[in-house]
Amino acid sequence: MNKMTVRDLGDIKGKRVLVRCDFNVPMKDGVITDENRIQGALPTIQYLMEKGAKITLCSHMGKPHNVLDPVVKLNKKEQAKIDALPEGEREAAKKAALEKAAGDLKKLSLKPVADRLNELLGGKVTFAHDVIGPDAKAKVAACKDGECVLLENLRFHEGETKKEENFCKALASYCEIYVNDAFGTAHRSHASTAAIVEMGLVKTAVCGFLIEKELTVMADALEHPQHPFIAILGGAKVADKLNVISNLLEKCDTLFIGGGMAYTFIKAKGGKVGTSLVDDEKLSYCKDMLAKAEKLGKHIILPNDTVAAYAFPDPIDAPIETKVVDTMNIPDDMMGLDIGPATRQMFANMLDNAKTVIWNGPMGVFENPTLAKGTIAVAQALADLQGKATTIIGGGDSAAAAQQLGFADKMTHISTGGGASLELFEGKVLPGIACLNDKK
Repeated sequence: MNKMTVRDLGDIKGKRVLVRCDFNVPMKDGVITDENRIQGALPTIQYLMEKGAKITLCSHMGKPHNVLDPVVKLNKKEQAKIDALPEGEREAAKKAALEKAAGDLKKLSLKPVADRLNELLGGKVTFAHDVIGPDAKAKVAACKDGECVLLENLRFHEGETKKEENFCKALASYCEIYVNDAFGTAHRSHASTAAIVEMGLVKTAVCGFLIEKELTVMADALEHPQHPFIAILGGAKVADKLNVISNLLEKCDTLFIGGGMAYTFIKAKGGKVGTSLVDDEKLSYCKDMLAKAEKLGKHIILPNDTVAAYAFPDPIDAPIETKVVDTMNIPDDMMGLDIGPATRQMFANMLDNAKTVIWNGPMGVFENPTLAKGTIAVAQALADLQGKATTIIGGGDSAAAAQQLGFADKMTHISTGGGASLELFEGKVLPGIACLNDKK
């Protein structure tokens, strides 16, 4: 990795620093239910505080349906519904819709994150109730050395995702130094993730410790892996991982494909998949990848048995009756929903001598206890490699599964960015990384 980090900044006492964090944490009834992303941001924030910087923190939260610019407004679909009402009903309907929109937006406020940060950082965090409005400007101006201001949700402004010039200039006015420590959004070219640097509004741009770790561990594993190198891909659709499959085939020795995407490969090989999820438009692609693997002397391993059911569980965690069947011959009225016991054992045996393993995507419907056994088996097999191999989980559902199942501390690295890690696996350049200063 050739990007400057916060360690390369030298004396920053009294300097104004804008830090892009990923505080997009899950919440229920205003309470944070998983603070891993907050904990992940702390080393960089604490380092800057100890160095005496004046720190402005910023992040998005969710995907606000109604944008604050700076007031709540209705989108075109909602407005059209109100316009279609009789004239006497429109005003009351609009008022009710705006109140609902305001309530929905309140759920996406970063105020609970600010409160938690305050507890973790000795009461040195102030919350600004807007992003580029008067409250934020006043609090950023008043920020003292070694203290922080957390701005409200960046996506309450259209300027964030649209990279509006005035919004970018307002954000950039808060700092002399920009720090990106939000790997989860590094694949997005938004105002706070790349544009303020790309536009030349901030000259000094470096990464924090979290992104440094992501790049050091994941990029190095992809570019300089120890062999045998095994990649495991799961999840629902082949379409989601087209370039990932192709790129990984050129780097790894063996590619194991599970989850819903396996059935498109099975059908491409002439197997019967019943009512399993299949992406028929990608059958020729799967055939191409099977041919590519053979040409390169690589191995694409598919499940040899499948846990099948007559219907998808509804709700997703409902009890379900299942049957283990041959993956190449799934009954016409059944669908594959997890890898079977023989595949789990084969997988564990295959990993015995691995030196580098990356995993992205669950092996089945892991939200259902009956259909989680394949994903658990993969997580267990990787955990058993602790101290013997580099094991990397590329964010998303597989990272969530490892956390929920209690295997997180057994892995070399669990990425904080699902989409970003996938694009890294594809070999793409991430805008939030590319814009940072190179080390001299």
